[in-house]
Amino acid sequence: MKHRLFLFDLDDTLLDFKASEHLSFERTMRELGLATLPDDLFGRYQGFNLALWKAFEQGTVSKDFLKVERFRQTFAASGLDLDPQAASRLYLESLADTVVLVDGAQQLCETLAGIGEVGIITNGVEQIQHRRIAAAQLHVHLSFVATSEACGHAKPDHRFFDYTVRMARAFSHAETVIVGDRLDADILGANRFGIESCWFNPGRVVNASEARPTCEVAHLNEVVPALRAMAGA
Repeated sequence: MKHRLFLFDLDDTLLDFKASEHLSFERTMRELGLATLPDDLFGRYQGFNLALWKAFEQGTVSKDFLKVERFRQTFAASGLDLDPQAASRLYLESLADTVVLVDGAQQLCETLAGIGEVGIITNGVEQIQHRRIAAAQLHVHLSFVATSEACGHAKPDHRFFDYTVRMARAFSHAETVIVGDRLDADILGANRFGIESCWFNPGRVVNASEARPTCEVAHLNEVVPALRAMAGA
């Protein structure tokens, strides 16, 4: 295998964020006193949340604004008299307690840590991401965690990747690969930075974007064989 630096997205690549998100959202609403959740409440939240994250990645809103605004918009659209500040705090606290690993994540990180250096690249909230990584016991395999919060720029901005590779023990474009589920952040970021990428695509969705992954897998146990194939070995 030619790669020696493995950069992993965290949410929905190593950790099942969708599962954690749903559990944390429901717990938060109940702690705020909402005994019965409207059927469309979580879906409405997801819509506002996704739009705000895209705005954050484009640099038009701050992360602190996003964390509260997604709840404010959800409550306003649903006619709920709930405190978005309290919702944000409860939700973020809950995320660290609702960690769900993607199948094969532990073994993959352990294997690649024995070959080279494994780092996390995430646009998520720094303090929460570190807690979630520790709760999942992934930290024992990692050399570093690069967050957009600490960097000041988010994936796919090339400045985020400049920041990331300075954290590594050694870096070369030819020996570095990104593994992630997001075409618009992970794979496009790799394209712009001039490094190879492995698209984790468990849903086997069609790539209709400008991003061009070097390889594609549907399960994490396919990553090592795919990386070996990329090297022709």
